[in-house]
Amino acid sequence: MNHLGSLTIFFGWIVLVSGLWLLIFFRTSISDAFDSLEYLTHQQWYLGGIMRSLHRYASDAMIITIALHVFREFSRDTYRLTRWFSWVAGLPLVWMVFVLGISGYWLVWDELAQYVAITSSELLDAIPIFTSKMAANFLQDSSLSDRFFTLMAFIHLIGLPIFLVFGIWLHVFRLTSPKINPPKRLMAGTLLAMLVLSLLFPAVSQNQADLALAPQTIELDWFYLHAFPLVQIWSPGWVWVLLTGISTLIFLAPWLPPGKALKPALVDLDNCNGCQRCADDCPYGAIQVMPRSDGKRYEHEVVVDPDLCTRCGICVGACPTATPFRKRTPLVPGIDLPGSSAQHLKETIDEETETFPLVLSFACTGSAELAWLQAHDKAVVEVSCVGQIPPSYLDYVLSRNRAARVLLTGCGGNCQHRFGMDWAEQRISRERDPNLRRRVGTDRIAMAWHEPWCSTGSLNAQLAILEKQAVETGE
Repeated sequence: MNHLGSLTIFFGWIVLVSGLWLLIFFRTSISDAFDSLEYLTHQQWYLGGIMRSLHRYASDAMIITIALHVFREFSRDTYRLTRWFSWVAGLPLVWMVFVLGISGYWLVWDELAQYVAITSSELLDAIPIFTSKMAANFLQDSSLSDRFFTLMAFIHLIGLPIFLVFGIWLHVFRLTSPKINPPKRLMAGTLLAMLVLSLLFPAVSQNQADLALAPQTIELDWFYLHAFPLVQIWSPGWVWVLLTGISTLIFLAPWLPPGKALKPALVDLDNCNGCQRCADDCPYGAIQVMPRSDGKRYEHEVVVDPDLCTRCGICVGACPTATPFRKRTPLVPGIDLPGSSAQHLKETIDEETETFPLVLSFACTGSAELAWLQAHDKAVVEVSCVGQIPPSYLDYVLSRNRAARVLLTGCGGNCQHRFGMDWAEQRISRERDPNLRRRVGTDRIAMAWHEPWCSTGSLNAQLAILEKQAVETGE
């Protein structure tokens, strides 16, 4: 579930590469289109047949990962407020993927292609912008020309893919360092699975299309053609009403109902030296480095864009001035969260550690881990994201003997704010600024990123291990 978007792009690459190979041998004519694919499927099965099957299975896999990606974002409520743009920009991508898949079936020119072509034409004829009926072109073979297949090949292999690439860029361009490539092992595993599937169950054509005869029995690809039977059951107009209605609901979802407005992070120029660590760590590009505006000796300052800020607090975790060891000045860092300030975080830590717990946990807001820890009366500090915790706060807990061990957990193994877990791990391992001081042993800090399907029993087991370690070492 962590790489659904990048997996979709990977499947798109498989579709593109395999499609280019098929295009080399595909003949764009009514009489030869079917035969050229039959040649690839049966005579060149060792390469052309595998490429055709990969093309088919990767296309179907894209629909699965897109559906799961949409469901994941909706269930995690990461599609509203400042994140609405990616959600809305993704809707045209879904339509383009379906149009690409459906147009690909036309090129095969078997009985399924004949059914898809006629039904698609009926749908297009229901749109009151065409002067002549497109479906009339499929009454007999003589009404079609070779230019038809040339046009469809251009749309399927060149025209729409160009718009799709632009759409993907638009979908992610407001994100910082978008992950467009899944892990190499995941890519290799999925590709191997598809190769095995292609060998065991190769994609084949149905009977050759004959416009003089109506197809009697066809096997539908329900991934792309699930709405087509409705054209015969209802009418093309009502199918458009259904599809348009669903698309409209998806489009308006970020505002149905409107999300509660969030107060963005605030910059305090008296404590900001323009180091830009917060800008580097922001997952959404909400922080920009600008020339100094208050006349102080520092060259830069940071400015928060309230329209992009998701209030994750990762910027606070990146600020070197967010330290609980301050004594002479108030604990006001260069950037802070209203209502969940660095001062509030220190006060909460002090409250939770009054009786010296063996383990002090930090858990993300809304996570199952936080709910379990609170329900079992464990010492826990709620944070917007584990990336909100400056390393100096972990130093404070352990060096001041507020607790024997620290546990970071939350978000079910999939960070709500993209990089929170990554940045927390890198700061603790001293790979990213600000990092944990050398005097604090990393063996006293544990991180538990449980996958969504794991029970909270695993969290209980990890707590028990940490408590046992603390007792055995006499801490």
